Formats: sequence, structure tokens, C-alpha cells
Amino acid sequence: MPIFQNNAKIMITGGFDNVRSPHIRFLHEASRLGGLHVFLWSDDLLRSVHGISPKFSEAERVYFLESNRYVKHVSLIHRLDEATGLPHFDSEPPFPITWVVNEEQARESQKTFCTQNGYGYRVLTAGDLSGFPLDNPHTLPEKGSQKRVVVTGCYDWMHSGHVRFFEEASAFGELFVVVGHDANLRLLKGEGHPLFPENERRYLVQSVRFVTRALISSGQGWMDAEPEIERIRPDYYVVNDDGDKPEKSEFCARHQIEYKVLKRLPKPGLPRRESTVLRGF
Repeated sequence: MPIFQNNAKIMITGGFDNVRSPHIRFLHEASRLGGLHVFLWSDDLLRSVHGISPKFSEAERVYFLESNRYVKHVSLIHRLDEATGLPHFDSEPPFPITWVVNEEQARESQKTFCTQNGYGYRVLTAGDLSGFPLDNPHTLPEKGSQKRVVVTGCYDWMHSGHVRFFEEASAFGELFVVVGHDANLRLLKGEGHPLFPENERRYLVQSVRFVTRALISSGQGWMDAEPEIERIRPDYYVVNDDGDKPEKSEFCARHQIEYKVLKRLPKPGLPRRESTVLRGF
């Protein structure tokens, strides 16, 4: 039986394998209704439902979801009610809950089940999930007592390696992520890049709970984030091995910013991920 949080009243369920922006939009909108509890399908349950193994293990999927700012709690589930597609509970939850689904998942049997059991039932439409809304995407919060940290990058295929990098960088202070704009990525990486537009990539980055604010760069070259860095006035510029460039370290030396190079290591127990490889998913 999953452990319920007293203040987690909004429930959703699914495999969340290879999470992309539509999944994040669903989490975001569901969380507006209350504390969001995700009942995540286990590896065995995904295999039984779809007939194939998940692309990402349950441990990696749990980490990714628990790192999302819109999610309050994640519980692995191993069994579904065949009639409704909702998790099977051995006993009643100790407080009122509302099941949230999107239009593709919605079934009359689910609504009937919720009505009979005193649960709320909410269907999010395509209109509800459109766009990539962000609060004050062009403004910065007031600078407080915490140190400020900036990281930069493409973040074209968000994965657990990015989340881990954000987690480690945020240990130095408030984390600001500057996402490379589309034209500059084409300049640096060639045609076919990026896979996803800048507003979508910024939205995904901002959804990670370790990130204070995500912005889009406005400069060019390896230091395309220079205008944003001057606005942020960070104490640290953090990169990983792959992102370590002479232009970045020289910029930091000129502007009295401490330059930190982190080893590119996955979260313990999870595989190393690279966006280039995941483009084939």
C-alpha cells in the first residue's frame, strides 16, 4: 500500500518513461489543483501493460520525478485495477483525493469508480496543457544572502544527468540556468540543432526543483550567456568536463567569478546519460 502524504490530495498515475514536455505540462497543471502525488508504474507493471521493457528504470524515473518542482511525492505501484486503469488500493485513503487524467486517458469507468468511492475526478484538456507558461521568465529575484550560481548549456534532451548536474551545482547557492538560444546552437552545433525550441527547453529546465530561475541567452558563441551572467552577477560559474572552455574560465577571471569544473558523474546507482545518444529514443 502506498504511503499517503496528509497534504497530497491530487493523484495521477502513469509510467513516465522518457519524460518530455507534454508530461511536464501535465504535472504542472495537475499541481495547480493541490499537492501532487504521482503513482509511478514499476518496471514490471510497465512490461505487463506494454509488453516491452521501459527505456528508463524505475529508479531513474523516480529520481527524475522527485526532482520535479511540481511533484510532492512519488510512490511506485505494481498493480492496476483492470476496469479503471487506476492503482488498486488495499484500503481507503485517509482523506479526500482527486484523480487527474488527460483527455487521452479519460474513461467513463474511471469517473464512475471515483464517484462511487467519493473521489474527485478531473480531466485536463489539450487547451489546459498548451504552451509553456513560466512565472516572470524575464525578471530576476531580489539578491539575498545566498551565493549565486550560474550554469549554461543546451539542455536539448533533458535527462537524469542534467538533473544531477543541477543538483550538484545548486549546492553552491541559488542556481540560475542560462539556456542557449536556437540560433546560437545552430551556429555551434550545425543544422538539426536544437531538437526543441528555446522556450520549451527553458520550461523543462525551470521545472527542476534545484533551479531558481531559467533564462534564455542573448549573446553568441561559447559565451552566448554573457549578457545574462552580467545581469545575474553570480559568485560561481559551474561547468562539467564537457562544458569546460577557455573562453569561460577567462571570462570568470576577468569578472572575479569563481570557476568550478565538476566531474560528469551520474546519480549513484543510475546510468550515465548523454543527450546525443538519447536523440535516438
